[in-house]
Amino acid sequence: MNRPQQYPLARQSAGYAPLRRPGSIRRTTSIDSDWPDGFGEPWEMVGRARDLLTPTSGEPQELATGGFNILASPKREILRITLSPDHPRTQELVGIRAGGASRQALAAILGNIRGTPTYQLLDDFAGASLVAGWIWSQWRGDWASGPERASAASSAGRKGVMDDICTGFAVGGSAFKEDGTPDNINQSFTEVGPLENPDDAMGWHPMPHQQGPKKRRARRIDIWRENGVLMVDAGFQDSGSNPEGGRTAIHEYRVYAEVDAQTDELLALQAQPLILPYRECPGASVKATRMIGRNIAEFRETVLESLPSTLGCTHLNDVLRALADVPALARLLR
Repeated sequence: MNRPQQYPLARQSAGYAPLRRPGSIRRTTSIDSDWPDGFGEPWEMVGRARDLLTPTSGEPQELATGGFNILASPKREILRITLSPDHPRTQELVGIRAGGASRQALAAILGNIRGTPTYQLLDDFAGASLVAGWIWSQWRGDWASGPERASAASSAGRKGVMDDICTGFAVGGSAFKEDGTPDNINQSFTEVGPLENPDDAMGWHPMPHQQGPKKRRARRIDIWRENGVLMVDAGFQDSGSNPEGGRTAIHEYRVYAEVDAQTDELLALQAQPLILPYRECPGASVKATRMIGRNIAEFRETVLESLPSTLGCTHLNDVLRALADVPALARLLR
């Protein structure tokens, strides 16, 4: 059998968020997951987001905030939801299952708030709920073999089948055991520090301290202009609290992009794989350059078209999807 290409394990966090640039806009989002009744039971997901303008002179200006509170079933269905700010059609999302279905429903029901922090959080519900349960691997030795995990796993991939679902799960790779089933035990993960920069108190929206088996998906998008080009610096991390009192991350990317300010065409892209679970995963970063030349405002539709299956990484694709809001945010730059 031909083995998929392997790389050195990605195990180095970028650390603190960079200091904000004068004349830039920063969007930060976080989705925290908590299981008050234990793993395998419905869990709470709290989304928080903020758009912050850092002018060339004067004080930072909060442009917009957003949030949600979702009670999700073990199969990643929305059992209960509230939004901030509220929307008259919010409750139509109840019963929707995370994944392609939730994103299609989101576009159909709440498409009129596209580009806002709240829409970004809801678009990220699919990916955040997919990886949320991983944090229990840090707390329970039977995480991968218990009945609770089996129920959750059935909602991943193609009804639980992970073969060739992404670069990391290319058939024949290290993500699979010898019997061909996914290996959820021998994953690589890394101890990480805080994302908040101690020299930039306003660099992130407030995020609560986590203790116990709690998971967080966090992302940051910085945008500024240079000579008619939109410059983008984006960071992404899936992490959670561990029994030693620190934090452990399973995914982290840093993405740099250049976008034509007039046409929204992606001119350049560099994706850095920083923390990933398998040796095959970093290969997706090279393939992501296929998006160069595409209209970045259309990335929520075109990323999966250009980077399907083993051409993409589920979580890097999520990073790229979020860049679809770059043009809308850039219009707020003074």
